[in-house]
Amino acid sequence: MNILLKSAKIVCPENKDLHLKKRDILIKKGVIDKIGATIEAPGSVKVLEKENLHVSLGWFDSSVAFGEPGFEERETIANGLFTAGKSGFTDIVLNPNTHPVPDTSSDVVFLKERGQGKATKIHPLGTLTKNAEGVDLAELFDMRNAGAVAFLDFKKQISNPNLLKIALLYAQNFDGLVYSFPQDGDIKGKGVANEGEVSTKLGLKGIPALAEELQIARDLFILEYTGGKLHIPTISSAGSVKLIVEAKKKGLDVSCSVAVHNLFFSDETLVEFNTHFKVSPPLRTKSDCKALIKGVKNGTIDFVTSDHIPMDVEHKRVEFDNAKNGSIGLESAFGCLNTIFELDETITLLTKGRSRYQIESPKLEEGAMACLTLFNPEGEYIFGTGDILSTSKNSMFVGATLKGKVYGIINNDLSTL
Repeated sequence: MNILLKSAKIVCPENKDLHLKKRDILIKKGVIDKIGATIEAPGSVKVLEKENLHVSLGWFDSSVAFGEPGFEERETIANGLFTAGKSGFTDIVLNPNTHPVPDTSSDVVFLKERGQGKATKIHPLGTLTKNAEGVDLAELFDMRNAGAVAFLDFKKQISNPNLLKIALLYAQNFDGLVYSFPQDGDIKGKGVANEGEVSTKLGLKGIPALAEELQIARDLFILEYTGGKLHIPTISSAGSVKLIVEAKKKGLDVSCSVAVHNLFFSDETLVEFNTHFKVSPPLRTKSDCKALIKGVKNGTIDFVTSDHIPMDVEHKRVEFDNAKNGSIGLESAFGCLNTIFELDETITLLTKGRSRYQIESPKLEEGAMACLTLFNPEGEYIFGTGDILSTSKNSMFVGATLKGKVYGIINNDLSTL
């Protein structure tokens, strides 16, 4: 693929020479051939000019779910990767929410092969335990060798503390990253929303922040004992941020993420009982949102993720108590972050995180493989169903005012422009 990007404003804070400079970028056969103030288009090169064109390194999302195999009606890998690419993401970590779950090396190979030949790269997670049942460890070493970047029982707590201890000890033999979903199921019980004033008014069973914070505190004690690498996905409370701060001060090798929607929405949005707002962990209070945003800004929270979870309509068009958790978020992630943070912060959040998964980070320089996201950071709009590319339409962002437009990506010598 040969393409010339004209008058592209480069947003790359780590490259001081190019950051916020307007440049032409010539790409030949997937490689950045030349970056200059003005480049004449050689023969057989497609010239691309877009309104207020901005370019950054390709974006990375650490928590994306599709459905294939087993739940193709929710999302196939092919359409999921197309959606990710059109949303600006060149790399995604794929959650193990399939049927059967990926708990062997052959399952991981299947997922990687299904992602071949696409502009967006798949980096699959394997389950931590066999069948994600929380009893016996899965084939962690074999899955790692097959391409799994970490291990997680998707949206399930590790009930047995000794199992987490063994996993952290064992994974150190191959520098593996272990996940622990932050929710104590016994305290959560049958809760469906954040426990507080809103849930009480609405008559919804509550999930206290204690359910999350107690699990995190336990896991951090185990990590301090064992060593190893622990990732805590999608925290949602101010108390969780404090626990992570304390753990990092101790020098523990722990990282965490937050879902975009937990920064943007509070539990006050539940007043209409819209099941698209039913997620795990739940939307919490405005003060929690502020604490999470502060945690992102000061680096306590390592990644922000779309936590994209397609869900077929049959599981959402029911009573709030009976609806399944999850909202899609790839298409709205940039517009949401760009509304909350300054542009430099937004792009930093969207491009960092690969090193935690031992994924090679791209470079924006001559001679490097082109791994780029193209976008316009200006212009507010109301996110609507027409902006959804996913097979499932369960987005809580429909009707929200967002900022900026994604044009697409250039990656793997392919483009979604």
